Amino acid sequence: MSPDELPDLSSFAAPVYIAFILLEIALITTARARGAYESKDATTSLFMGAGNVAFGLLLAGTVYAAIYAGLLWLHRFALLDIGLSLWAVAACFVLDDLAYYWSHRFSHEVRWAWANHVVHHSSRHYNLTTSLRQPWFGFTTGLFVLKVPLVLIGFHPGLIAFCSSLNLLYQFFIHTETVGRLPRWAEAVFNTPSHHRVHHGRNPRYLDANYGGVLIVWDRLFGTFVPEDETEPVAYGLVSDIATFNPLRVAVHEYVSIGRDVGRPGLTMRQRLAYAFARPGWSHDGSRKTSAQIKRAASLTPRGEVTQAPAPPEDLTPPRPAPAGTPLRS
Repeated sequence: MSPDELPDLSSFAAPVYIAFILLEIALITTARARGAYESKDATTSLFMGAGNVAFGLLLAGTVYAAIYAGLLWLHRFALLDIGLSLWAVAACFVLDDLAYYWSHRFSHEVRWAWANHVVHHSSRHYNLTTSLRQPWFGFTTGLFVLKVPLVLIGFHPGLIAFCSSLNLLYQFFIHTETVGRLPRWAEAVFNTPSHHRVHHGRNPRYLDANYGGVLIVWDRLFGTFVPEDETEPVAYGLVSDIATFNPLRVAVHEYVSIGRDVGRPGLTMRQRLAYAFARPGWSHDGSRKTSAQIKRAASLTPRGEVTQAPAPPEDLTPPRPAPAGTPLRS
């Protein structure tokens, strides 16, 4: 088999997704497993997934074909010809997961990329349908360039695409509350339902954490790991809820917001560019907060750790008058 013949696993995964969604619903409703479904929210997630597939098919012969052709051209200049051995597949999978970590992290740290990725975080519920709440315009972020180093090392674009599809298939199964913590060794190495619940949280402690796809070791290495704290349940969704189940509005709302901000009167060119490419939440007048500012306001570090004990509330109770005969102290 040549690398071009490796399958895109996502094209075969629909029956698996449906079967496990039905299983999760059954466990929640009949076995009282942890988790929740809301019909409108789940339907929106399914529509977003269907739209993602539809746009993928629509653009397969144009945009995505051009990107793949460009990667194939670059492969001609690769340092090595790594081939398709078992070790090659394993090495490609690990390095592609590292590329996914940075792509995912940039999607939270650059507003233009966040406009695409925000779709996946827009649900206030967390179940297997949430994994299908996917954006429609992923190619617009340009983050596919993070695949270029793998191509220049010597991995064939077909092998990289296969590993990416395997990565996404794995991630479907961690979008659940039904599974608690896994054994300690698994929690130390892999992205698990517990770790990914944190990633979907809007609590200040949980913002911008746990970007890994399959492996959580990247977050531990680069300082973005935050464990799930059972004393602080995860609140899912966005810091500012979009309050809609309309799939089209879910898909484009942040692009619309960027256009509105960039077009504000009286801004400098630098400010207009910052509204598009600075961190989400940046504003020229300080009227909004980035996730880092939200954390600092809650006395948290980027890892969600408390930096100092919050100051006790000021006692506004008026002092009681001293009893008669009590000497006054200066």
